[in-house]
Amino acid sequence: MQEDPRVERIQRNPKYQQLKRTRDRYGWTLAILMLVVYYGYIGLIAFDKPFLATPLGKGVMTLGIPIGMAVIVFTILITALYVRRANSEFDAATRDILKDATE
Repeated sequence: MQEDPRVERIQRNPKYQQLKRTRDRYGWTLAILMLVVYYGYIGLIAFDKPFLATPLGKGVMTLGIPIGMAVIVFTILITALYVRRANSEFDAATRDILKDATE
């Protein structure tokens, strides 16, 4: 089976190599941040329940609830960051690479 020459051209393109490195590094950075935040919260649940059980005000809400919500909001934010960068920078670079490969 012979590979498409366009695929080989794309893979040899320095712009493609740079895009791949940048995208991979960005994705891994966000993934590691998410793991730190998520497992940090799980670690608090496992090892410091009294801290999370600290009441906020005179009601029934404890510190664990807003921290848990912050984990969810953080997840949404880093997803939005990735999508925004992918839709602008990464997609533009991909279009450039494809244009170079078809010329």
